Amino acid sequence: MKSLKHLLDEKKRDVISVTPTDTVFQALNLMAKHDIGALLVIEDGKPVGIFSERDYARKVVLHGKTSKDTPIREVMSRKLFYVTLSQTVEECMAIMTDRHVRHLPVMDEAGDVAGFLSIGDLVKETISQQKFIIEQMERYITS
Repeated sequence: MKSLKHLLDEKKRDVISVTPTDTVFQALNLMAKHDIGALLVIEDGKPVGIFSERDYARKVVLHGKTSKDTPIREVMSRKLFYVTLSQTVEECMAIMTDRHVRHLPVMDEAGDVAGFLSIGDLVKETISQQKFIIEQMERYITS
């Protein structure tokens, strides 16, 4: 399996983020513009939470709040799990499964955000790796 560093290099997507004082409306616009389902919430250069479509549905819409008047800090998920560049795709999948999360910030050695992974990114990589292994086995069997 590829390292998270290689996976992030191939993904070539900047981390799209908001601050706790940004509104839900601003966050939703960013998510729509970049076709993503979650944003990292950054304060003073450090991740402090995640805001996702699930947060919007469960903490804004169902509570009768308005997206234009609600700051992210009121509805973001504060329980933040993260991984480091040295961890594997398998470890990320295990963390997501055990912790019931769909997004993980990736931190570098200096403690800065190096990337942001979704369950979709990890599943795509896993399928790609399995496809490669199957192709190699087929070549070995037929040669």
